Amino acid sequence: MKDADTLSRFLFEHAGIRGNLIHLDASWRAVLDAHTYPAAVQEPLGQALAAVSLLAATIKFEGSLILQVQSAGPIRTLVAQATNARTLRGLARWQGEVPEQGSLDERFGEGRLVLTVQRQNADPYQGVVPLEGADLADAIEAYFKESEQLKTRLWLTANGEHAAGLLLQKMPNEDAEDEDWERVEMLADTLTTGELRDLPTQELLYRLFNEETVKLFEPEPMSFRCGCSRSRIEDTVKMLSEAEVDSILAEQGAIEVTCEFCNREYRFDSVDTRQLFASPTRHEPPQTRQ
Repeated sequence: MKDADTLSRFLFEHAGIRGNLIHLDASWRAVLDAHTYPAAVQEPLGQALAAVSLLAATIKFEGSLILQVQSAGPIRTLVAQATNARTLRGLARWQGEVPEQGSLDERFGEGRLVLTVQRQNADPYQGVVPLEGADLADAIEAYFKESEQLKTRLWLTANGEHAAGLLLQKMPNEDAEDEDWERVEMLADTLTTGELRDLPTQELLYRLFNEETVKLFEPEPMSFRCGCSRSRIEDTVKMLSEAEVDSILAEQGAIEVTCEFCNREYRFDSVDTRQLFASPTRHEPPQTRQ
């Protein structure tokens, strides 16, 4: 049985190459539970979640990595986010029919790939490249080639039950020989979709790299976590003017906000909104007689 909802990191000792392997099951299905996606949208969304989780694990930081695709084709928006705490969330928006076996161009049309690193107490770092290639893995590899000058390969798969991915990357500031990279890359290219999705981590690594010296670290659990909260939604409501809020209340009786990621609904009636906009009352301490 494969390792469900886990991220496994490994190193090729003496070769200056690192790897990450991820299996998403319950966490991926939690994303699907929030929205009804057609199979042609599920596949790239699951691949994006596997990819962003793999990439986030290569960064030493406190914060999140966001992978976003914006395009003019059938799939208009794809967003996947992973944090250093190994939590993830994602969503997609589409319009019309999406080809089930289509290329990136057929599914997305002309678009761009955006990777954003959000660190605590620091300005975000963002890289943008055109959305090009046969699939999402190709587009991400092109990003690292053009923006980071870091040799990176990805193998991704997703269906309605499971999402999985494998990442290989030349380690920064390491004198990895080209022949080592080419050999490891060639071995990984023998991986099949079924093996990536179904094999346990140790079995998969042995199947691919049994003649290499590989150090495997303890697996880390992955989980779905939206991150929305009533206080955050309150901050959003307060961005409206009191007049706008009163108008919505008069028309609809309440303000209802649904989180795009988890589909949780937040409701604010007239009492709730009055409390949001009420100025805090300052209570003076009683005067004491001298």
